[in-house]
Amino acid sequence: MTKHFAPRPHQRDPIPASARAGLGGRPIVAIVGRPNVGKSTLFNRLAGARLAIVHDEPGVTRDRHYGDAFARGAEYTLVDTGGWDPDSDDPMRQGIARHVRAAIAEADVIVCVLDGTMDVTDADREAVQLLRGTSKPVIYAANKADSPKVDALAFDAYRLGIKEIIPVSALHGRGFAELEESIVDKLPKADPDAEDSFADLVDVPRIALIGRPNAGKSSLLNRLVGKERSLVDDRPGTTRDTVDALVHFARKTEGGTVQQPLVVLDTAGIRKKAKVHETIESISVLRAIRAIERAEIVVLMCDAAEGVAEQDAKILGLAVERGRGVVIALNKSDLLDGKALKKAEEQALDKISFTPWAPIVRISAKTGRGVGALVDTVAKVREDWVKRIGTGEMNRFFEEVLATHPPPTSGGRAVRLYFVTQAETRPPTFIIVTNEPENVHFSYQRYIQNQIRKRFGFEGVPIRIRYRKKRRRGDGEDTTD
Repeated sequence: MTKHFAPRPHQRDPIPASARAGLGGRPIVAIVGRPNVGKSTLFNRLAGARLAIVHDEPGVTRDRHYGDAFARGAEYTLVDTGGWDPDSDDPMRQGIARHVRAAIAEADVIVCVLDGTMDVTDADREAVQLLRGTSKPVIYAANKADSPKVDALAFDAYRLGIKEIIPVSALHGRGFAELEESIVDKLPKADPDAEDSFADLVDVPRIALIGRPNAGKSSLLNRLVGKERSLVDDRPGTTRDTVDALVHFARKTEGGTVQQPLVVLDTAGIRKKAKVHETIESISVLRAIRAIERAEIVVLMCDAAEGVAEQDAKILGLAVERGRGVVIALNKSDLLDGKALKKAEEQALDKISFTPWAPIVRISAKTGRGVGALVDTVAKVREDWVKRIGTGEMNRFFEEVLATHPPPTSGGRAVRLYFVTQAETRPPTFIIVTNEPENVHFSYQRYIQNQIRKRFGFEGVPIRIRYRKKRRRGDGEDTTD
């Protein structure tokens, strides 16, 4: 069984494998083949992690997915693709075929996966014919060869005119030592200097696009990237797994136009729990929630015509609970007139009244209108998300607040607030030292938070304030719990 390698420390930075592939550095290995031959299982086995959704249903993988792999001292980037079925009239299948061709075009080595337990199909012949037209090295792997008895069936693929076939079992790891050896032997030598091309991108903002199905998340990603990175279809649920991409978007600033780098995560649509019945969709929703945790700023995509629904508010709540910056994007605004747009925005404010500090931006992912303003807003929210206020400045402000509106008494006892300090960023977290932390009325807590926002901004950013009791002298060196 092949050994699984844990991610190396430098692989844990926020730049996804797809972005590094575009900038050079590690060679790229694309995995292709017809539907349901086990490409995603093989992808996960080579990557040493469950990165791609795996299910018996054909056509689960639709977009290109990237992951890092390490074998025999060599590092490379894997690309998982959807099932190759170019003769289908289904627009979804045709879109998948475009993504397969794109993966082949950017790859240095190609692994063509066949089903070792079945006779060769017309789709297999089409895939092999496609790869004969490339000058890049191709490795043929007959998957599902779980035992030596199955190898004879796997070798049936030689009828396609293939010179060498490697029987493997992506499920059990059989044959992977030979497969990895073959991949490494065919990899071009990596350029060590190419790693520097993304060394300055370690602190790039990570943005998750979330929302209900068919809100336009994938269309926005494609608009930001400038090409088809995610499949777009009128049918809800097109995106099933999270798609990462590095975006360089031109922003106009006072100093001129600058390129704003962003790591954008396109996620599957999140429906009400009662409507989620399929296992695949359940996994997709979990991946979307995980994307929120990986992100720094969450853009909630809403259909302006349909309005912000209760489900949108719940999704937004998930992001706020996790301390993420949030922006609401009213998409498809090009379909509404000014009066209808104003009404949609008022309805949105009412629905998400628990986050009155969240900015709302009108956009059209289809035409590009408002996308620049959205990127500007995301950049500003991210600045506030990492902003730190000095203790001296914070306490001077705090003295003004207490002089204007001191805390009310509680149970006949005076509540005193002594000083405040910002303990953390991402999100901003403040600690207020008081004599009665349990008796600071919730309305006064809200007043303090509003005053902090009024003075220091923090637009689109959840603020956390913790009240700690001041210790009496002699209880210890510290003055707070």
